[in-house]
Amino acid sequence: MRGKDDTAAGAGRNFRLALDSSARLPYRPAMTIQPEESAPESILIVDFGSQVTQLIARRVREAGVYSEIAPFTQAEAAFHRMKPKGIILSGSPASVPADGSPRAPQVLFDSGLPILGICYGQQVMSHQLGGKVEPGDSGEFGRAFLTVTEPCVLFDGLWSQGERHQVWMSHGDKVTQFAPGFRIVAVSDGAPFAVIANDEKKYYGTQFHPEVVHTPDGGKLIANFVRHVCGCAGDWTMAEFRKTKIAEIRAQVGDARVICGLSGGVDSAVAAVLIHEAIGDQLTCVFVDHGLMRLGEAEQVVSLFRNHYHIPLVHVDVSTLFLKGLEGVTDPEAKRKFIGKTFIDVFEAEARKVGGADFLAQGTLYPDVIESVSFTGGPSVTIKSHHNVGGLPERMNMKLVEPLRELFKDEVRALGRELGLPDIFVGRHPFPGPGLAIRIPGEVTRERCDILRKADAIYLEEIRNAGLYDAIWQAFAVLLPVRTVGVMGDHRTYDSVCALRAVTSTDGMTADIYPFDAGFLSRVATRIVNEVKGINRVVYDYTSKPPGTIEWE
Repeated sequence: MRGKDDTAAGAGRNFRLALDSSARLPYRPAMTIQPEESAPESILIVDFGSQVTQLIARRVREAGVYSEIAPFTQAEAAFHRMKPKGIILSGSPASVPADGSPRAPQVLFDSGLPILGICYGQQVMSHQLGGKVEPGDSGEFGRAFLTVTEPCVLFDGLWSQGERHQVWMSHGDKVTQFAPGFRIVAVSDGAPFAVIANDEKKYYGTQFHPEVVHTPDGGKLIANFVRHVCGCAGDWTMAEFRKTKIAEIRAQVGDARVICGLSGGVDSAVAAVLIHEAIGDQLTCVFVDHGLMRLGEAEQVVSLFRNHYHIPLVHVDVSTLFLKGLEGVTDPEAKRKFIGKTFIDVFEAEARKVGGADFLAQGTLYPDVIESVSFTGGPSVTIKSHHNVGGLPERMNMKLVEPLRELFKDEVRALGRELGLPDIFVGRHPFPGPGLAIRIPGEVTRERCDILRKADAIYLEEIRNAGLYDAIWQAFAVLLPVRTVGVMGDHRTYDSVCALRAVTSTDGMTADIYPFDAGFLSRVATRIVNEVKGINRVVYDYTSKPPGTIEWE
């Protein structure tokens, strides 16, 4: 992937539409490594700054093999620490011929391990091994078709010689001379070296992106590499992750005490149950009830953790404090910052009452991190603040325990099921930390929260009744700061508008709208208008992500 071509308006739009992760991924620290004695077979993924490096890790995990990502600047250290069975070189916005463009550490090529280079990874591997990379006269962006010219282990069980297959390209540079020992095994119109192979050294390169969804067989190609070329058994599972994370938490925490901020969502709940399994009553959960939860949610959280799991839980109801502070606040970032700061203040006060904790546990996921922080240290655009990233550790002089930091939402759900959390809880749709405050554009009041809670509960009830809940990534109602004229009976009304939102997604990074039929939407609208005083009109949000976000604020 080459930067100046990748950011061109048309090509960039096409490329982003192909991904199930559209955010531009900054460099991230390597994933936490398990203790050596229990470390699973692993693949090291070297990140050259691609938008989609994390998707490579997902595809490797889907093949049942553990993977870690390391920026190219930290790849040598990660290599020595991990002792991987294979290496994958990612794409990049950089150009191999450009001065100062990233290179792979030489130790990777000296290791004798199998290497798969993807896009820029293919180019930089070719360049470093004696081939030639040049800027192309024209790039290849979006869907392309390659022709298989020779058999290759990557194609086993998938592609045969002479066949044409769809792939996804995004490159301007291209290999014009392959390195000694390589052969061409597939070509495309814009890439004469679409797939190259050095079978003796077990080096392979693809100019296309097998990690994205518009390369239909891409996941299987990656699986062939990690299983057949690298020889990984493919036995890494959530059961294995659970086992190794428990050992890791015990090693990190020792006999110290941990406090966990329990939000009521899936992430913090799974983190809390996992940590409790590791260290028992050394963990205390603090549930800050800010009055911005869904209908009946606070009671469900308290019952589950205090009565079912018997995890020490402090439940503090500070709804009045939060709602008072939100009076007159309409800017969404101001809402988030107030809620985040007040959450920290309340949590800190409750932590002092518990006393003696050295560690703070959070249910932070990778999407939270990449939308909030640039790991490059350079300028980045903040889409929205996440109140669970940063703030607390500095204030409280505590070390962080974030056992889910490397996981996407679907992986967290799988871990929750592995831990025995009830499906009705694990399968709940994501809910933002600031709660209903960012589903009420404009001023947040107790009355508006109550109206929205009722509308949202009706909407979700109808979705469950229709058997659609598990087919939808996230569904919720929004109470708009708009009033419209209506008529109920013979009376004029002038009440609020409720917007309904429902999306499908793999990991929350991109999302498409859920295509409800008109009958379903009409039924929900009728119930909300009839049963919720204060709403007289219902609309449905048809916007995908991008260009919108999933939440409204």
